[in-house]
Amino acid sequence: MSRFYFTKMSGAGNDFILFDGKINPDLHLTPQIIKNICARRSGIGADGVLFLSDFKDYVFKMEYFNADGSVGSLCGNGARCSILYGKESGRYGIEKIKFLTNGTEYSGQVLNGSLIQFNLQPPSELKRNFKIKAAKQLINASYINTGSPHVVINIRDVLKYPEYHDSFYDSLEQFPVLEIGKEIRYHKDFAPLGTNVSFIDVLHDVINIRTFERGVEDETMACGTGSTAAAIITVVNGLMKQPVRLLVKSGAELIVDFTIENHLVQNVSLIGPAEVTFKGELII
Repeated sequence: MSRFYFTKMSGAGNDFILFDGKINPDLHLTPQIIKNICARRSGIGADGVLFLSDFKDYVFKMEYFNADGSVGSLCGNGARCSILYGKESGRYGIEKIKFLTNGTEYSGQVLNGSLIQFNLQPPSELKRNFKIKAAKQLINASYINTGSPHVVINIRDVLKYPEYHDSFYDSLEQFPVLEIGKEIRYHKDFAPLGTNVSFIDVLHDVINIRTFERGVEDETMACGTGSTAAAIITVVNGLMKQPVRLLVKSGAELIVDFTIENHLVQNVSLIGPAEVTFKGELII
């Protein structure tokens, strides 16, 4: 048996188990180990695992693994947690850093205490206002890849569906995110890898959002790339202006800002809270 050390972190309620390669040079994360430690009842419990290591000209390389053991695509809240950990662990002292994840360069900074900014690459594959068959109806939806693929659905575009709830469209809190999210996550239009699904309710100057995440295969308390996707879709559809405030399921607030130049979305940033919740050791 070997002993390893971890840091449990939360990014707006999206929680992660972070391993530092400097402290754990001999750690080898297999899919089964990841599944075991992410299990809520029998393990540490988390939406995913972060592994930070040194890499060439970057402050660190971040690897992200989903709770089901699979290699994850971009994780916005995980990136913000990693930026905070890098600062608190003494990896850097400069204001703005560059790091690598999934072979792509990103940047970010600690703004004020636990408020962390993560700068994303420009999104791709924007597709607005198409129909998708789910919940026994055709639902208006939009799609964008913000480093991870996301379908974004305004709950006001969904008809009443008594099989789930008599009046779920009246409130995002009542909306059956798990049932419809799971249905769309595996929809044939997004095969073979599937998609994340974010449901939003636009109320005056804020977006309420709930997200079903692939890899976790459940709703999470927050999703950084999902919030970024929802903010961009909402602005492009003319419902809000940036910067966009979003309230996630945990009650935390995320802020997404960006520019639109020649119909291209650029300079995308995600700002929100991140914190260390506890540290511990794990015997494998």
